[in-house]
Amino acid sequence: MNVQTETIHLLAPQQELVPYLSVRGRSLALAAPLSEEDCAAQSMPDASPIKWHLAHTTWFFETFILERFESNFQPHHPAFRVLFNSYYNGVGDKHARAQRGLLTRPPFDEVLAYRRDVDARVIALLSQPLPPQLLTEIRGLLELGLQHEQQHQELMMTDVLHLFSRNPLKPAYADILYSLAEAPPALEWIPFASGVVQVGYEGTGFCFDNELPRHRQFVEAYELASRLVTNREYLAFVEAGGYENPALWLSEGWDWVQAQQIQHPLYWQHDRGWHTFSLQGMRPLDLNAALTHISYFEADAYARWSGARLPTEAEWEHAAQTTAELSQLFGTCWQWTSSSYAAYPGYEAAAGALGEYNGKFMANQYVLRGSSCVTPDGHARISYRNFFPSSARWQFTGIRLARQA
Repeated sequence: MNVQTETIHLLAPQQELVPYLSVRGRSLALAAPLSEEDCAAQSMPDASPIKWHLAHTTWFFETFILERFESNFQPHHPAFRVLFNSYYNGVGDKHARAQRGLLTRPPFDEVLAYRRDVDARVIALLSQPLPPQLLTEIRGLLELGLQHEQQHQELMMTDVLHLFSRNPLKPAYADILYSLAEAPPALEWIPFASGVVQVGYEGTGFCFDNELPRHRQFVEAYELASRLVTNREYLAFVEAGGYENPALWLSEGWDWVQAQQIQHPLYWQHDRGWHTFSLQGMRPLDLNAALTHISYFEADAYARWSGARLPTEAEWEHAAQTTAELSQLFGTCWQWTSSSYAAYPGYEAAAGALGEYNGKFMANQYVLRGSSCVTPDGHARISYRNFFPSSARWQFTGIRLARQA
């Protein structure tokens, strides 16, 4: 599928245009191996079609930058304001999330044209002489839009993986050499003393509002596993009857396991041996690789079975700040914590519709820390707070154990 971007000649290049064009171009590169049919399908309500991701990230720049700051603003298409709004009630009506796969129109080519139009207009806006205060505000929104698009780039990969897993052909997203992971080092328990620790973003760069303000928390003495739980270790839990033992599960988790008939992690399949579906297609289960695609319920049950527990997010962040002995903190999988997603003391959401970005989801979610193998480069940091409902497992989610010292 041809999704090449056009070369745009800048009249007065600004320093922010290099990352803008890089991030926007990467979204198209991620879509390039896919057919138009691939890009239009939606495999479940929690996932979105690739076409919708490409349009929604463009909608963000049109709605929050061009609509406010472009002279004589006219929308690219009036209907797009509703079609590609995700959850911003302050902006207006939204197309139902579970029905995004029904949007056969606009066609894919028109979504690409939408991206080109908005990109050209954003660049033109930034190429104009602007008052310093106005330019600072636009730059802040531009950075938020790019960080938002990087979040969607990760969702594009996890949503495609889920989509392809539902196809009986079990297609691969990428035809790359599949190599087995090396045997991991023995798990060690890294000790941390009790005391008051600092939690939250510290620095002058970008962070999301839910990472602020930096504040103090007290933690009891604890120990954190030096690495992530592997497929081999979790398979022992499966084969020991972990999914059949109600004593290991939270009540809601046990109800979920029973109702959904869950017997193993998402994408695992037993057919003359254990296999798993990946972005490279169906592969033998790599027992040395880190476990991924499990829910909070499964992570909690495994931790209880192993005689440990999940870390709190304060423990995870404190440990990541203070020791180099921990491996796989970033770039493998998001790691479940036992912390409910809630506001930090003194948290204030932004004014207007952008205040809906994080704060309104602070209920019935758990915090995950780190980053995954499909998180864009440069998007991870120690204070980053990802969050999902306790039953979610289509993301690259795994386990790092903790225990009391």
